[in-house]
Amino acid sequence: MPMEYMKTDLEFHPLTAERWADLEQLFGSRGACGGCWCMWWRLKRAEFNRMKGEGNRHAFKRIVDSGEIPGIVAYADGQPVAWCAVAPREVYSGLERSRTLKRIDDKPVWSVVCFFVAKQFRGKGITGKLLKAALEHVRKQGGKIVEAYPVEPEKGRIPDVHAYTGLASTFRKAGFVEVLRRSKTRPIMRYFIEEKHISKA
Repeated sequence: MPMEYMKTDLEFHPLTAERWADLEQLFGSRGACGGCWCMWWRLKRAEFNRMKGEGNRHAFKRIVDSGEIPGIVAYADGQPVAWCAVAPREVYSGLERSRTLKRIDDKPVWSVVCFFVAKQFRGKGITGKLLKAALEHVRKQGGKIVEAYPVEPEKGRIPDVHAYTGLASTFRKAGFVEVLRRSKTRPIMRYFIEEKHISKA
């Protein structure tokens, strides 16, 4: 990566219909990963597989066109470079069907379920900054608890494709705490916004 990108300040914007073309540019023809278009947690598995690719793209665009904001886009030099999916937990029906990630109480929470970073920008700390922007977005929407489902590898690095929910270390650094673990490598973590200031660091 050119060094000038390392010095570039990132900008973060909620995904609206006006920014849809930016998301298409970032996700590319593969829809981020294998035709997902960030619909994995929103659909039943059979439905997801049936709609993989163009079907998922159209479905996600309909969500954005409806006025729902399903996440945050990060920009460097005006170009989209990363994505974080964050929304009220109830829109992610896949979480409810998961034995590992099923609801732990009846408190209203927002969920951070996915990150996607352009290949040339990976390993540069963008995920942590994007997470802070997502927390600020939730705070502005009146949310009080943000939940996450990161991966905690037992040893060494894992392929990026398996770390799309983020790494537990990134969430800890941002102030998340583990609240439950039903799987050795998949903690459920929460950030309690209350009224405290979210650091931009």
